[in-house]
Amino acid sequence: MSSFPETIKAIAIDKTGDINDVLEVKTLPFPAPTPGNVIIKVAYCGINFIDTYYRHGDSARACDAKGLYPIQSFPQILGMEASGTVVALPPDAASLQTESAEFQKRGLQVGSRVAVNFLGVHAEYASVPWPKVFPLPAAVSLRTAAAATLQGLTALAFVEEAHPVRAGDRVFVHTVAGGFGLLVAQLAKRAGAALVLGTTSSAAKAAAARAAGADHVILYNREDVVARALALTGGEGVDVVYDGVGKDTFLDNFKILRRKGSLISVGNASGAVEPIAPLKLVEKNLKLMRGAVLRREAIRHHPKDELKINIYKEYPFTTEGARQAQTDLTTKGGSTVGKLLYKISDE
Repeated sequence: MSSFPETIKAIAIDKTGDINDVLEVKTLPFPAPTPGNVIIKVAYCGINFIDTYYRHGDSARACDAKGLYPIQSFPQILGMEASGTVVALPPDAASLQTESAEFQKRGLQVGSRVAVNFLGVHAEYASVPWPKVFPLPAAVSLRTAAAATLQGLTALAFVEEAHPVRAGDRVFVHTVAGGFGLLVAQLAKRAGAALVLGTTSSAAKAAAARAAGADHVILYNREDVVARALALTGGEGVDVVYDGVGKDTFLDNFKILRRKGSLISVGNASGAVEPIAPLKLVEKNLKLMRGAVLRREAIRHHPKDELKINIYKEYPFTTEGARQAQTDLTTKGGSTVGKLLYKISDE
């Protein structure tokens, strides 16, 4: 490890709070070798709403006193998604090679180009458990991998598992012009959905969503979302709603869904959903799911151009860049379309 720096730069917090109060690029010790962990030199980082959940730490968003996304100790490096190059294998790599068939199958080695999905990777170097490290096909760039991993895993899991979209389904996606929404629209159409509906805040964002496969996009700040969704489905409603907004949209989903439909709660950008009685589901015999992404595939073996990854902007790896990125991400009705990234180093 003598060839590595003693310290690294990382986007981290010493306490929870508002963006400009707590978010900064800090100098921290180089991650120590840990059994089972791979050390990655990070190239790009994906920016996601879950980063803001950890940063915010507001108990009003939480379901218990510890918070919905509790932090165990500070300083906490933020970030769940990154790409880069393996610079050190686990200290126990030799035993893993003989004891773990999955480790052998993964084929990790120094120099491997990888995507990672683990808390604490918005840094120049990151120590990540090897099961959260995924080798990349040669055709996938590190930039694309950082934009596609977390939202891609989420979209695949929810479109193929939480509610497997089938031919003829009518699908509704809140904030369909975001990175997750654009992927869901593409995947739903390719699965044979007859109708993909979604919401967004501007005509420009609606155009991007239609280009990704959405048939109708409702401007939630100008139209009655429930009335419009029902009108577009002949009053019957949709088969599935994918909702990453949370508190502000949750109850309206019960009006948008048809009988025996599925409500897939993806996130809580507007705050955590308030508890509801199970009997609420009985009104239409609905299925409600809040899934966790446990799939092992980081980059599916689709042809290179099968899914379009819309990268809206790269932000500099600075305190100002980090603050601007989270501000842009969380501004309701903002201009972002698709994915936001930090660029840490060159490919």
